[in-house]
Amino acid sequence: MKQLAILAAVLLLAAASPADAWAQIKIGGRRVNAGKLLDAGKDLAKAATLSDEQIARLSREAVEWMDANNPAAADSSQYGARLERLTAGITRANDLPLNFKVYQVTDINAFACGDGSIRIFAALMDLMDDDELMAIIGHEIGHVIHADTKHAMKNAYLASAARKAAGAAEGSTLARLTDSQLGELMTAFTDAQFSQKQEYAADDYGFEFCVKHGFSPYGMANALAKLIELSKGAKASMVQKMFSSHPDSEKRAARMREKADAWQAQRQ
Repeated sequence: MKQLAILAAVLLLAAASPADAWAQIKIGGRRVNAGKLLDAGKDLAKAATLSDEQIARLSREAVEWMDANNPAAADSSQYGARLERLTAGITRANDLPLNFKVYQVTDINAFACGDGSIRIFAALMDLMDDDELMAIIGHEIGHVIHADTKHAMKNAYLASAARKAAGAAEGSTLARLTDSQLGELMTAFTDAQFSQKQEYAADDYGFEFCVKHGFSPYGMANALAKLIELSKGAKASMVQKMFSSHPDSEKRAARMREKADAWQAQRQ
């Protein structure tokens, strides 16, 4: 709040000063680029009032940027053919149209955007069997259905604008921004952390997704168990934050295994 108050004060000063006088302003002994700060303030204001339609457009633009800047596996490739086989007939979730792609990259991750775009990383496919992979896909769709990704995208945009504001001060370590605002936005988005409540709800959706489409009820529990073990090993750096560093990962895995056991018992 203090930073936002300072920003507001600087914007007022900048707006009230002649154009040739407010190019540089000193606050607290630091020289601030007022023009750059004014742009940042506009971004902050825009982020705070983003509508659902604007967030959806941001999501589409961000996914298009990701698709253009990551090597996507061809439908005829091993990865593309496997994903097509697993997701055949799964075209919508709660009236949201879905589309799937595989990125041939070494990070172990997956994400979904509010426009229904589901992106799976090849290294994750190498690690998971079909049941586990579908549980993770269901988990990501769950975040979209529960509007988690909408809020994550909004927060990522706000974080991007805040970094731009911080970079308005000369000498700031955040002064050097990425060339592409979309690239920065997607970095913040894919690094987003969800709350315990959000993760549990997405796990439940992943479980139900597996059962609904004929995959093992243990897919979610087994996928979480694999990611937990990997996060402790030599390849821990390859596992993205959304999987490796959640403080309740082991509890989540145990919870999903208990749920699968109960489901199996009811079927007997």
